[in-house]
Amino acid sequence: MHLPPQAERPLPTITVAVLAFDGISPFHLSVPCLVFGEDRRELGVLPFRLLVCAAEPQALHTQAGFDIIPQHGLASLAEADIVIVPTWRDPDEAAPTAVLAALRAAHARGATVVGLCLGAFVLADAGLLDGRTATTHWYLADCFARRFPKVRLDPDVLYVDEGEILTSAGTAASLDCCLYLLRRLCGAEVANRVARRLVIAPHRQGGQAQFIEQPLPASRQDDRLAEVLIWVQNHLPEPHSVESLAARAAMSRRTFTRRFKQATGTTLLPWLLHQRLSHAQRLLEQSRHGMEQIAAASGFGSAVSLRQHFGAAFGIAPASYRRQFQLQQG
Repeated sequence: MHLPPQAERPLPTITVAVLAFDGISPFHLSVPCLVFGEDRRELGVLPFRLLVCAAEPQALHTQAGFDIIPQHGLASLAEADIVIVPTWRDPDEAAPTAVLAALRAAHARGATVVGLCLGAFVLADAGLLDGRTATTHWYLADCFARRFPKVRLDPDVLYVDEGEILTSAGTAASLDCCLYLLRRLCGAEVANRVARRLVIAPHRQGGQAQFIEQPLPASRQDDRLAEVLIWVQNHLPEPHSVESLAARAAMSRRTFTRRFKQATGTTLLPWLLHQRLSHAQRLLEQSRHGMEQIAAASGFGSAVSLRQHFGAAFGIAPASYRRQFQLQQG
């Protein structure tokens, strides 16, 4: 008996609503549109339905001297799985009551709500950040802290993941946050492919500093450091220390530590942990290896250590992450 071929199950569509308003910065508006608004299913990206939703019912003036006319209003936030506030026009101006009510309603029904850059001010105005950790652009961190004392502000990081609510620092960190959200939805390798298509860094961890000193011009020592970082990524199972890597880079311990911090915005141990976790994510997504094999290949040594670090970083067990990713991919 010949059974008919099983029909391929379509991937679920995720609706992303981006809030636009009069006086918006076109760059900030373009960030979530760039990540979620283009059809990249050939890269394995889940299909997204992007809605740019206007806070005001008219053509919106931008800071770049041209107008935009969104096709959707605030009512469309009610059908979104993800709601993104890409920035805000004035940190001293509260968002309109209708905007705040729509954000509260979206959060109450379980949508993921994201405040990029000064968009964190709008989420805080809506009361969604009270008692939570958040970040925003470093330049307005003091203003944010004064206005919203109930929010635990961390002004030194690129983005903060509080589960159903995310906030980011300014400009480029907004891209980092959107790629991180894409990574959560579609997996590490897919997010890396999109980053490569956009010609940007595949993934910068949220706890990385907003300020990364990049001395100019670059020196031969910088080239040696880059070579060492690539070497470590290809030798994650091996033990690494500041002393051993400084020797490999032909630098003193002090010089290596300083240049490492300048280049990565962090110190060796958290950077190395991040590299190992990212490698473990990719293996969980793409291989059938058991937990012990993945732990060994990623440099954790044992499945117990992998589970401890993975759970602490992502709030989910490696096995559950693998099942969740497989379900998302159909």
